[in-house]
Amino acid sequence: MTVLEVLQSTAAYFKKRGIENPRLNAEHLLAHSLGRKRLDVYLEFERDLAEPELAPLRELVRRRGQNEPLQHLLGTVEFCGNIFLCDKRALVPRPETEEFVGLVESRIVNRESRIVDLGTGSGVIALSLAKKIPEAEIVATDIADEALLLARENAVQLGIARVQFIKSDLLENVDGKFDLIVANLPYISRHDRDQLAPEVLRDPEVALFAGEKGDEIIRRLIETAPSHLSRKGLLALEIGLGQEPALIDLLRDKNYGDIEAKNDYSGRTRFLFARYG
Repeated sequence: MTVLEVLQSTAAYFKKRGIENPRLNAEHLLAHSLGRKRLDVYLEFERDLAEPELAPLRELVRRRGQNEPLQHLLGTVEFCGNIFLCDKRALVPRPETEEFVGLVESRIVNRESRIVDLGTGSGVIALSLAKKIPEAEIVATDIADEALLLARENAVQLGIARVQFIKSDLLENVDGKFDLIVANLPYISRHDRDQLAPEVLRDPEVALFAGEKGDEIIRRLIETAPSHLSRKGLLALEIGLGQEPALIDLLRDKNYGDIEAKNDYSGRTRFLFARYG
């Protein structure tokens, strides 16, 4: 089979299996199995593929057809212009979180701010901010040892040595005050499990589910963050759909001001910003 024929048959198989963006998935997996860049594949459409080249692709296609995330199969994901290691130890970074990083950076006035990223997972938020704001002092926490190990591996891969990683349930093991507390925490209700795509369920449960309502962990952070925020310190949150009214009410009750809700590119309210005091 030629490269083009393989792409067409793989995309057709993915479409039958209900995989989103079947052709794009096929291109990524073929390029990965051949050790080439995806765009390079376009230059080889008429080339015949030998059996030794097809064998590793078949295994990748089988696993993708069983809803294993593409990023896990590739072992990497692009986020904010950097390449991060990505596997089952942490949540696959979503495009909305890239938006979140941009919104957070635009609100940082002091480049020498002290920043903490809670629930860091693979470290994409903390390490992206470290790349963008090298003067900042950044701490990253997670409750899961495996996620922290992956985040540290990403720090090494990106050549970032100054981010401090701490195992902590939110701010429990973190000392001092911060100019910015940023958090993309679990925000899905356990009752909504059946509504999630099969590949999303391949992410660690601890990174997905927060409790009966879905906003329990975020609420706990809103209540405990003030003692760790500097004067006029900023709390930045990525939240679940439909959670903003109740969370805004809680922020007001807890004496936060300058409360701002922002939509993601799809027009859904996804981000909350507030300053304490």
